[in-house]
Amino acid sequence: MSYELIGLLAGLGAIVGVLAGLLGIGGGLLVVPALLFLLPKAGIPQEFAMQMALATSLSTIIVTSGSSAINHLKLGNVEIFVVKWLMPGVVIGGFLGSFVADVIPAQYLPKVFGVIVLVLALQMLLSIRSKSQKSMPGSAKTVLCGGGIGLVSSLAGIGGGSLSVPFLNHHGVEMRKAVGSSSVCGCVIAISGMLGFIWHGSSVDDLPAYSLGYVYLPALIAISCTSVLTTRVGAKLATQLPTPVLKKFFAVFLMFIAATMLL
Repeated sequence: MSYELIGLLAGLGAIVGVLAGLLGIGGGLLVVPALLFLLPKAGIPQEFAMQMALATSLSTIIVTSGSSAINHLKLGNVEIFVVKWLMPGVVIGGFLGSFVADVIPAQYLPKVFGVIVLVLALQMLLSIRSKSQKSMPGSAKTVLCGGGIGLVSSLAGIGGGSLSVPFLNHHGVEMRKAVGSSSVCGCVIAISGMLGFIWHGSSVDDLPAYSLGYVYLPALIAISCTSVLTTRVGAKLATQLPTPVLKKFFAVFLMFIAATMLL
């Protein structure tokens, strides 16, 4: 891997860290398309690029969401009911997502990602104005919802905050606890999905050197080193900048990414 490529990955990590702190997302929505573009430059065959982008993205989210989850736990921003009943679903769903991604033909995976990103972008725009609230569903339904969140998140290589935060907030969980609980679940989704991709990738021949299953370790290290440092910057900016406006810009940007994947 060239120094230029390492620099680009480190820069990507810095941007992801800021966005994680600013918008409460793990950064997978940016990491996956960026890696899909950068990994072939590291000599990775196109046939493995999407699976490796998803797996490596989930691995980076463990670091960003994990540090965020620890902070939220210390601050008491985690809803116990949510973690207790959403967690089993996201673990199962996150692991199943890696199975689905392995079954889908490689040429269709970017299209699937594009559709998921487009839906999340629209959801992000709608969540800015949405004020309606309901009570949390029962334990069984919460587990099922967690399974859906975990499955889609793993399939898209994201931590699930774009799905779980609006879901929890819509069901009466106050915003700080929704973000805190989501960070815990996001870390678990990432671990579950990553283990699934490592398992599937371990049986694949001709993967590049320094790979752990479908996880490309050099990219993981380069992105994680800088993202950990810049999450605090994003958190500080979140208190100074109008987040709804930023969400609008980010949603439009996601639509652009989705369009490039789908067209």
